Amino acid sequence: MSFWNNLKEKATALNASLQTSIAQFKNADFANGSMAMCALIAAADGNISGPEKTKIATLILNNESLKVFPASELKEKFDFFCNKLTADFDFGRIEAIQAIAKLKSKQDQARAIIQIGIVIGGADGNFDLAEKAVVKAVCQAVGMPPAEFDL
Repeated sequence: MSFWNNLKEKATALNASLQTSIAQFKNADFANGSMAMCALIAAADGNISGPEKTKIATLILNNESLKVFPASELKEKFDFFCNKLTADFDFGRIEAIQAIAKLKSKQDQARAIIQIGIVIGGADGNFDLAEKAVVKAVCQAVGMPPAEFDL
């Protein structure tokens, strides 16, 4: 099996698992953390272009597992974190990771956010090194070994 087929299968399995678990996590910290993760993936290369932001926003709105949240709420939170990253990347990154780190004591929710990052990062068929580095940093922030996610 090729690497890409393997990656696609893992992403499909993660997405199915997310759909089951996210309904349990319908709370503000999880919504903030998931949108912080999406913004971090969008900014993984240090820049968020308009088309990239639009593409990820579309992925968020079409992701079955995130449909438990109102679309307008997700957009507002995603835009908030994107704006923070655009205004000052380093401070925006810290703020986004802190939002995710609030779930450190809720490992099931932290794991779901990491899975969202992997699904969003790999949605274009290329889960690149910068995106993997973001997910690894989030793993460290929530106290999970990146190896658990094959990173």
